Amino acid sequence: MTDQHHIASAFDRDLESVQAQLMKMGGLVEESIRQSAKALKTRDIELADEVRKGDRAIDTLEEQISLDCASLIARRQPAASDLRTVLTVMRISSNLERIGDYAKNIAKRTEVLAQLPPIEGAAGAVKRMAKEVQNMLSDALDAYIKRDAALADEVRHRDLEVDQMYNALFREFLTFMMEDPRNISSCMHLHFIAKNIERAGDHVTSVADQVIYLSTGEMPEDPRPKGNGAPYDIDTFQESDE
Repeated sequence: MTDQHHIASAFDRDLESVQAQLMKMGGLVEESIRQSAKALKTRDIELADEVRKGDRAIDTLEEQISLDCASLIARRQPAASDLRTVLTVMRISSNLERIGDYAKNIAKRTEVLAQLPPIEGAAGAVKRMAKEVQNMLSDALDAYIKRDAALADEVRHRDLEVDQMYNALFREFLTFMMEDPRNISSCMHLHFIAKNIERAGDHVTSVADQVIYLSTGEMPEDPRPKGNGAPYDIDTFQESDE
């Protein structure tokens, strides 16, 4: 067996290892979305706290994946197609880390909302929106495993539904606030949560973009469809992810 074959086999093992870490990270992020939405709907402060603490494992995995990928590039000097895989893993892990941060933010707001009067039907609607993002992420990760550009493109276009759900919730929260000023605090927190879910959906579409790049060698040329943005944004109210 030649030294070159040994090197290739070692690279394949290292690449499989880092991709396994990526799938583990993806599973943790999916669960974080699911649990944060469940905590919101059931007003479960303990579950919300578990989501917040669980984000540390996601961050640790992202850091390890970045280190391992950098080491792979430095030690193995992969060919173009393998280099594309390594770079894709790094970019996807970065997007997963951000989605995990948004799930953590939802949990942080849930702990506050549990002390406020509930807004009828709002938590259920937000949970349905989160479920759609969770399903999109699951399909995006499946597309990565299968190198399925068509499935990844489908995920990209499904983000339009998430945008539409966000816009509908925004209008609903405005109505609640106008009808009764006592709803303002709860609705502001719920709006923040809905915006975080919408942003998580954007990062899922970025994962899908990377799958298409990995599968075809090119990033998607067509811009993904976007719903009409709400006239009010909360960027200036974004809290720290620490």
